[in-house]
Amino acid sequence: MNSQTLFPTLFSPFQIGQHTIPNRIVFTGHDTCLPENGEVNDALVAYLEKRARHGTGLIVLQVSGVHETARYTSQLLMANSDECIPGYRRLAEACQRHGSVLFAQLFHPGREIMESADGLKPVAYSASGVPQERFHVMPRALSQSMIREIVTSFGDAARRMQQAGIQGVEILASHGYLPAQFLNPKVNSRDDDYGGSFANRVRFLEEIIDEIRRQAGDELAIGLRISCDERDEDGMSQEIAVETLRHLENTLDYASVVAGTSASLGGSVHIVPPMSYDSAYLQDEALALRAGLSLPLILTGRINQPHEAETVIRSGAADLCGMTRALICDPAMPSKAKQNDADGIRACIGCNQACIGHFHRGLPVSCIQYPESGRELHYDDIDTAQHPRRVAVIGGGPAGMKAAVTAAARGHQVTLYEASSRLGGQANLAQLLPHRAEFGGLATNLLEELKRSRVEVLTQREVTPEELIEMGCEQVLMATGARPYEPPLERLGGLPISQATELLGATTLPGGHVVVYDSQGDWVGVGVAEMLAKSGARVTLAVNGLHLGESLQSYVRDSTAARLYNLDIEVKTYVRAFGVDDDTVYFHHTAGGEPMILDGVDHLVFACGGVPNVSPEDEDRWHGLPVTLIGDCLAPRTAEEAVYDGLKSAIDI
Repeated sequence: MNSQTLFPTLFSPFQIGQHTIPNRIVFTGHDTCLPENGEVNDALVAYLEKRARHGTGLIVLQVSGVHETARYTSQLLMANSDECIPGYRRLAEACQRHGSVLFAQLFHPGREIMESADGLKPVAYSASGVPQERFHVMPRALSQSMIREIVTSFGDAARRMQQAGIQGVEILASHGYLPAQFLNPKVNSRDDDYGGSFANRVRFLEEIIDEIRRQAGDELAIGLRISCDERDEDGMSQEIAVETLRHLENTLDYASVVAGTSASLGGSVHIVPPMSYDSAYLQDEALALRAGLSLPLILTGRINQPHEAETVIRSGAADLCGMTRALICDPAMPSKAKQNDADGIRACIGCNQACIGHFHRGLPVSCIQYPESGRELHYDDIDTAQHPRRVAVIGGGPAGMKAAVTAAARGHQVTLYEASSRLGGQANLAQLLPHRAEFGGLATNLLEELKRSRVEVLTQREVTPEELIEMGCEQVLMATGARPYEPPLERLGGLPISQATELLGATTLPGGHVVVYDSQGDWVGVGVAEMLAKSGARVTLAVNGLHLGESLQSYVRDSTAARLYNLDIEVKTYVRAFGVDDDTVYFHHTAGGEPMILDGVDHLVFACGGVPNVSPEDEDRWHGLPVTLIGDCLAPRTAEEAVYDGLKSAIDI
């Protein structure tokens, strides 16, 4: 341990079973969509090894299915055959060569099945035939013979992990997965030896642990991941979680505590809680849960910064902290923290867009701030350019800042020009919306990277092609953003109309009945609707889509939907605006074409996306220079595409 570190507890070793974890930072198990055909591949090895290389103490591998019926998506790893052992051995060697300890998650979802590889609805099994709400699954109750088969498969999978050199296994009884379905009396309605009393409902877990010990011995650490509260009226309560841990304490080496359940929209938000939740928000619950327990505890739940983890551990709420999104956003977080470089850490903002958001779309994990994540095979080491050039970056939003930092890291001479007095672009607007303040961290983190780079930054400075040619500029990266789009409407009266972006930071907001017309389904429409309702307006959110927040990651969308409902915001879907008069907005139903009329309206707000600030005619003005358009000035999209454009464009120079 570095005695000079600002985080002495975080960087102290800790014993789990027979294994010493070098520090208290945990990269908890999370789906990545990196494996192919259920097997470990180069992309997954590179992804985990990068976190190990920068000093993560404990890495917990993403879920590994123990039985053929455990395939809850088409992207998970499978540990139901000895053929998997060489792949897991590669992972163990890659992580352990840097001093990290590697555990694996052993998994059966029961009724929590999202999709199948061939598109057919799979047969799902559970403790009982109680339907699953979120994915609309009707499970089949397990027979006792199949229960015994699945119990054996947990032991078989643990043995394979041990043979591969993995040092521990973690049984998933969290988030409503199969062991939790046995524990929960609202899901388990059996009347045999596996249902009814707590002693019967915990039997499934007892047998799994016994089978793992029988096949793998005491050297393999065994942990249990469990939700302290499933946050659902039909979910498992904190009382059951506490009773389970106390009952199993002497058979386990540690517990990993989270919240929520996959079974419902409200409960699933806690699987990866968005920025609307406080940092380390489960700390007090963990303190209550572990009272009287001596079992080592890992706590996860928006612990994004080393000082937060240090506080959690010192409070006694946990012994180690899951900091998964923090490590997706900045793999070097442990080494930076150990060197007391807290300002240099790229802090996660909890947007959920490219981490869990990618998984829900079947795409490899990444990060909107650090698109190198999940792409380690392509961007792990940024090499020096063979022919350094003089590069001008025009526009200081996320795309321009990422491009400038990356180009400078490759040895180019870079000047960043920003017409306004402030860098940050639309990230500065996003942070003004309710529950979106952390989004400003995107700009803050890039500003810190700029400060540490060799980029010359000129604000309140516009530049012409002629000036750049005269200065000897050899490459231009254009990142001048977009302006709000105004849909063409038939205007038969004087209804006041505003752009959503005009209202952000405004001292006076429209009142009365305000209609927000949202054609994008992103953060702008729902955010402005919430902001207006909180200011006292009666708000109707008119969405050109299937539902509100259609483009948002589901946990962000669902937590937002709950807030809008509590504010009595009326939501209309399948609408396309085509006209206004003095107090009426006219829509068409987008599926059937029928007219939809909203009258008694006092103000209309557009949240309809943007128009590139560089037109084809503008491009022609720059024909004397090699110009690459990036971010919204190429095509208005999101911050994720803007930052990725910045990375790619600078790598290509």
